[in-house]
This record gives sequence, C-alpha cells and structure tokens, in this order.
Amino acid sequence: MDEHRIGLKPITRGVWAPVGERPIAIGHHRFEWLYVAGFVEPLTGKTVWNIAEAISKEMFELMLADFAKSTGVGQAKRIVLQLDNAGWHGPVNLAVPDGLRLVFQPAHSPELQPAERLWEFLDEPLANRCFETLNDLDKAAGKRCVELTRQSEIIRASTLFHWWPRQNNEK
Repeated sequence: MDEHRIGLKPITRGVWAPVGERPIAIGHHRFEWLYVAGFVEPLTGKTVWNIAEAISKEMFELMLADFAKSTGVGQAKRIVLQLDNAGWHGPVNLAVPDGLRLVFQPAHSPELQPAERLWEFLDEPLANRCFETLNDLDKAAGKRCVELTRQSEIIRASTLFHWWPRQNNEK
C-alpha cells in the first residue's frame, strides 16, 4: 500500500514536436491536491483504490477499513500489508481492522514497495493535461483507477518482484 499526490499543478512529460518548434503545454500551476491510495496484491495484480482530498491518520483509518471491507479480511481471511514509514501509518492510536497486519518497510527504501510501481500507470492519462478543478481531476483519476482494476496482468508484471514470496506451487 502506498499513497500518491496528484493535483492541479500539471504532471509534465516529454512530447514530440517538429524540429525547430517548441511544444506547447497548457498549464496553470495551482497548488491544490488529491491523494490516491493504492493497495496491490503482487501475486495477482488485484488493486483497491481510494481518492481523498487530504491525508491524515483518521483518513488512513478510513482507507484501511474500506480495504478490509473490499477484500473480505477478518477472522477467516488474513492479510499482511506492507507500508512505508509515513507519519500517519504509525501504529500509535491507529485502529487496524481485525485480520489485517501492518508490516513497515525500512526507512528510505521505496524500491522495496510494490505499490510504488502503480503511479506510472495512474499518471499516464493525467500527464500533460490541465484540469480546471479538483472535481475534474477526481473524475479523471477515478476513471483511471477503475480501468486499472481490470488490468491485473499488467499490474502483476510490474509489482511482482523476482524476490517477492510466492506460493509453493508457483515458480
């Protein structure tokens, strides 16, 4: 699981332009943000997404509760969730749903986090676009999240690291 900030300040990517011409990029830098939380199961590529206008411990608790509900975690199904060390992830005063165990990765090691690979897919249709309002951005990001839930093979190929634990019958 990881969070990603997107906003009204455009995500810029290189584009092709005729020789001798500069590409035109429409942009209006405004510092308003949305936070996208992505939960990924590397073995299957299944994802669960949340989009919020803020990030805090209280919001993170709501995201965990939604994730638990979406995946059916509880007494009969247990999930180990790998997290970075963001301040709102800390276990102090954090309500964690039954059946969910939080495991924290070493500090400053995003390369160990499979969910970090989700953001290139999320950003793709948002790059080089100028959104007028957070609501417009929310609609575009929400649409992309829905599309990505149907692309589990692509997600799996990007998030299933060679060293990631596998089931006994899988090589």
